[in-house]
Amino acid sequence: MSTRNLEYLFRPQSIALIGATDHLHAVGNVVARNLLASGFEGALAGVNPHLPNLGLPVYPDVASVPFVPDLAVICTPAPTVPGLIEELATRGTKAAIVISAGFSGVEGEPLRQRMLEAAGKHLLRIVGPNCLGVLSTPAKLNGSFAHVAAKRGRIAMVTQSGAILTTVLDWATARGIGFSHLVSMGDMSDVDFGDMLDYLASDAETDAIILYIEAVTHARKFMSAARAAARVKPVIAIKSGRHPAAAKAALSHTGALAGSDAVYEAVLRRAGILRVKTLEEVFDALETLGMGYVPHGEKLAILTNGGGAGVLATDALLDLDGTLAELSPATITTLNAAMPLTWSHGDPIDIIGDAPPERYAAALKILLDAPEVDTVLVMNCPTAVASSSDAARAVIDTCAAAHRTVITNWLGALAAEEARALFTAAKIPTYETPDEAVRGFMHMVRYRRAQDTLMQVPAALAEGMHPDRAKAHALIEDALSRGLTWLPPQDVAALFAYYAIPVARSLFAATPKDAAACAKKIGGPVVLKIVSQDIVHKSDVGGVALDLMGSAAVTAAAQAMLDHIAQAAPNARIDGFLVQEMVDRPNATELILGMTEDKTFGPIMLFGRGGTAVEVIADTTLAMPPLNMALAHTVIARTQVAKALRGYRDRKPADMDAVAGALVKLTQLVSDLDDVAEIDINPLLADDTGVIAVDARIRIARAAERTSWRMSISPYPADLEQTAQIDGLGRCFLRPVRPEDAPAFTEFFAHLTPDDIRLRFFSMWHSLPQRQLARLTQID
Repeated sequence: MSTRNLEYLFRPQSIALIGATDHLHAVGNVVARNLLASGFEGALAGVNPHLPNLGLPVYPDVASVPFVPDLAVICTPAPTVPGLIEELATRGTKAAIVISAGFSGVEGEPLRQRMLEAAGKHLLRIVGPNCLGVLSTPAKLNGSFAHVAAKRGRIAMVTQSGAILTTVLDWATARGIGFSHLVSMGDMSDVDFGDMLDYLASDAETDAIILYIEAVTHARKFMSAARAAARVKPVIAIKSGRHPAAAKAALSHTGALAGSDAVYEAVLRRAGILRVKTLEEVFDALETLGMGYVPHGEKLAILTNGGGAGVLATDALLDLDGTLAELSPATITTLNAAMPLTWSHGDPIDIIGDAPPERYAAALKILLDAPEVDTVLVMNCPTAVASSSDAARAVIDTCAAAHRTVITNWLGALAAEEARALFTAAKIPTYETPDEAVRGFMHMVRYRRAQDTLMQVPAALAEGMHPDRAKAHALIEDALSRGLTWLPPQDVAALFAYYAIPVARSLFAATPKDAAACAKKIGGPVVLKIVSQDIVHKSDVGGVALDLMGSAAVTAAAQAMLDHIAQAAPNARIDGFLVQEMVDRPNATELILGMTEDKTFGPIMLFGRGGTAVEVIADTTLAMPPLNMALAHTVIARTQVAKALRGYRDRKPADMDAVAGALVKLTQLVSDLDDVAEIDINPLLADDTGVIAVDARIRIARAAERTSWRMSISPYPADLEQTAQIDGLGRCFLRPVRPEDAPAFTEFFAHLTPDDIRLRFFSMWHSLPQRQLARLTQID
């Protein structure tokens, strides 16, 4: 993970365009014209053996260029690129934009590898291949074949799609929106999202960052860079591919529910990135976040001169699960004294259609002074009896001394045009419709929540936990040595006991006769379950019998179970039976807790409403481990089942700390045990007395055999990516530092400068004691 040499990409002093041509519609010609038109003030040259001049000096080959170019833009066929990179890197070029395509597939992959090897020897950085190019307005650089030049601004956009870049650029230019940098990443053979976030986080020309993501590579790098960037400026992302054409069959409920898009949702949330779904939302979000507006709370007051408009805004707010401020008696009394008798006497605050500027100013000042209000949305409907522009000026003047966030929505077109211009000049967010205004406010709310999440750094050990790691590792190792894929139920119960996860009492029985004896030991009604490595969903094949009382009933049920499974799953190997106490909690809520491994991001936790219809109900959410209690409560609150857990009618509220605690303990288990590949607890019963796991399964596999998300390949053996384990020493990307991590930290920091360290670890380990950090990094 490095910003090494990226300054030559964004601030080059000299550029060589390889593949410059006079063919009017060729990429090399468009790039040449864009470079010339951008006003680049450094040395500029083209390379083409058959072209004498193109408005810039053109040379027959790289060796003939009279200066060493900081940056090369390459538009030649793919087979020529590795040799060109070798020649440029040898001369001292530090960065290249490879616009050429043809580096994938059977024929293209060897070219890609040769290109990276040639660059890596000299630490030349590559954007692309197969990209649109790079625009950097502070450097007056347009090294792209975009059809429109970018206006200068303070927004950076990084995208995997060149088409999205040109669409956004066209749209933004028409609206007068400018950019600091626009980067088309293409195939991301070298420079990727992590590198870009690293650079832009400390770029003084950039106030906000937009990402268009199709897929993330080098997940560890991405998570660390995203968290660091999001701590210092808004990062907004669109993730495409939200609806896969088909879902693959999964071995557990957790695996079935943890879809790719849901994983990205959890990842972006944990990284502190605000995710939006459309391009319109990007600019809605930038309207507020780009101006630095972040409210201290989530309660919105709506001030309007039109009752209908206020209702529309209220509906939009509630549709997005926003919070309407409830005016205190003191605030209402103050408004009564300043407003006409016919004002609405509640939120939304309708100050009547004839409201003059003075009434707007008076009402807004009262709301800004009200402690129960965090943000005010001021709305205006055009009327013939009051000036919309004068009302806007009154709002602007009142906001001058405000310590709370104000956003505006002036409805209409002609009547609102001047007001919107006034608000823009005053740097007050303004929107054309109530829906857009409320959506902009909710973007601020979500961004604030993300910032709060970034401040949460789980302790190295979950609260109050003292797991027996040695016994847990030994249990897993024993099961693996026996060639097991699914942990036997009795071992699942033992493993949960090591992590203080409550589980129903159970005993293993090899035969129906043994099952009867176990039932007698447990006493009372029991549940009988088949134990088989070949049967995952036991109820599907008649492998579960409930509420059995007495030895005879258990013996009969066990024999009947064997007979039925012999028909339903004749090839299944039967290991025995699990005899479990019958848990009687009639008012309990069924939950599901689980973990599965994403091929890119590794372990992902699942929480939601459980039961046999869990996939149909689909009331679940995902989170990245590890978690602390605060984060766990946040995860629970994202589900609909959280409402049931809070109690209703004659049902008492569940013990929410016990539910959150179970989730935290499970993430601790996941963080400790690399060989646990999948967990499914369904149901976990929760009521006012606590929680208990009734059924659970755990899949195990050697960690070394599951490398898809663990491996990161870098073209730079000495570069930081090879030692990026710092972002996820052990199991989880966000795991805090432990004493045993010190040797790996020492090795990693040997590759970093003090400036790199300050940028990289400010957000992820800001709670690490300074003396410990200094000792590990060997710097002051």
